[in-house]
Amino acid sequence: MVIVNDLDYQPFQSLVNVDSIPLIIPECTITKKQPTKTFSEIQHLITHNRYKDVKKLLRCHHWPTDNMIRSQLWSALSKQHNNNNMTEGFYWDLVVQLFGTKDLPDKTSILPPFVDSKHRHIYHLNAVGKEVADRVVCVLGFACPDITYSPAIYSLVSLFLHFMPEEECYNSLTSLVSSKRLVFMTQTKSLYEVTWRTVMRATKKYASSASVHLTKFCSVTKIEHVYTDWIWWIFQGLPFHHVVRVMDCYLHEGIKVLYRIAMAILKLFYKHSSKRNSFWALEAYNNGLEATLMKFCRQMPASPNKLLKKAFGIRALSAAYLHRVFVKTEMSLKSKAVLSNSHQLIRSRSSENLPTSQSQVNIQLMSHTLSTRELFTLWSWLPMRITMYQPILLYTTEEHGCSLTTFYFRVEQHEPTLLIIKTCSDDVFGAYCSTKWLERNRKDERGNRTAYFGTGETFLFSLFPERSKYPWVGMENDNVCHSNELFMAADSKMITIGGGDGQAIWMDENIRFGKSDSCSTFNNPPLCPGKDFEIKVLEVYGFGGAML
Repeated sequence: MVIVNDLDYQPFQSLVNVDSIPLIIPECTITKKQPTKTFSEIQHLITHNRYKDVKKLLRCHHWPTDNMIRSQLWSALSKQHNNNNMTEGFYWDLVVQLFGTKDLPDKTSILPPFVDSKHRHIYHLNAVGKEVADRVVCVLGFACPDITYSPAIYSLVSLFLHFMPEEECYNSLTSLVSSKRLVFMTQTKSLYEVTWRTVMRATKKYASSASVHLTKFCSVTKIEHVYTDWIWWIFQGLPFHHVVRVMDCYLHEGIKVLYRIAMAILKLFYKHSSKRNSFWALEAYNNGLEATLMKFCRQMPASPNKLLKKAFGIRALSAAYLHRVFVKTEMSLKSKAVLSNSHQLIRSRSSENLPTSQSQVNIQLMSHTLSTRELFTLWSWLPMRITMYQPILLYTTEEHGCSLTTFYFRVEQHEPTLLIIKTCSDDVFGAYCSTKWLERNRKDERGNRTAYFGTGETFLFSLFPERSKYPWVGMENDNVCHSNELFMAADSKMITIGGGDGQAIWMDENIRFGKSDSCSTFNNPPLCPGKDFEIKVLEVYGFGGAML
């Protein structure tokens, strides 16, 4: 039981059964060498976009689980990623629309399909708290019908409700769900598969001894199934104090924190089971690796402090590498699904990697560039999570004129975008741009504007006279240099896509003339004969529901 000295000191919400929370682990407390930071101090850093300072502070600052700071901190950390500025009472309006009343329903709520019924972990919520968690999740499913599978959401709701009111819980959760800069949770079953494969691949490279050690307890073919539970090692296995500390960092840095924690768990398991007759080795031999890993997490032999230190101490494991593996894995799975006509990776609104009938109608009505066949080809190249959204024509030179100023006004807030160029010679080519064009104004820590931006999800394509896709060279090679990561650049005079030994697509400020060369970022040939071209039509599409 948590001992409370001050009767007015209420670290947890009334939905929590405080008596069931284990005693606070002494190593979680603040040391004298590290004075306790207040919320106002951290809020100042968040407001001034000092991301690295906040990251460093959260990783090293070990507030006890019952510290009052989380009632404000978790909400602020969540909302920095996408503050929806919801009006007060908006959540309760949704509750009334869905349930007809603000009172808790008498019957058990039917949870949305994205919840994994086997994993509804409520931690230390009481009976009313569980009903409230069900309601929040139901409202989110009502408001976000595109989420088809996201098992971590229920655990996040339960954790939030320990420290914040119901409405604040919902608002914080929607900020994470709609975040575009960082990924916090996947929202389809296929992308969940990408996450465990990312953990598996990263473990093989950066925790190779632990990876090989697992094969002692089960066959190589069964190892994949072990990794499918990676998210539950954290949210269902780890003790409450550990999960709370993980959340402090996760709410600021995104899913990469969970990847690191999963790898740290495997490294610790290797340490404690490497001797043949050790307790954990015998457990794995007798009861199976999956059950043993979960039991190991529940009896985690490292304190929250040591677990985080182990996770963030994995050297050379960068966020860029994890993102690269994620994107490559997604593309690989999608390619296999296309080749095998698999129904295991079908999205909520499309089937067999084809645009929905509504998407076809939308583009055919708007586009003066794409034929139906070209549309199907282009659609099969898009990231799987994007194909569930409807295309929206944001800008076309035929309707909006030829001006970069107008282009930026209509396009810059959208992410991702699809640029399609038709030249006066009827060549058709373009680019899928993963990052919003507003990033051209972003400045580095010294106040200088960064030249290039974007991510490895960006790709080039040609549709006529040839059909080819040119993905980032980093998809096939983990060792890339700076000249291979020049994705997008823009200012008041031009737009560039691709760089290094040439520019794949360059357009002038009047969106009239351009040129295309080979570039090292995409290892592409010139996208049109003669390299120089005159623009007949430029069309730019966004995706409804995927934009900010």
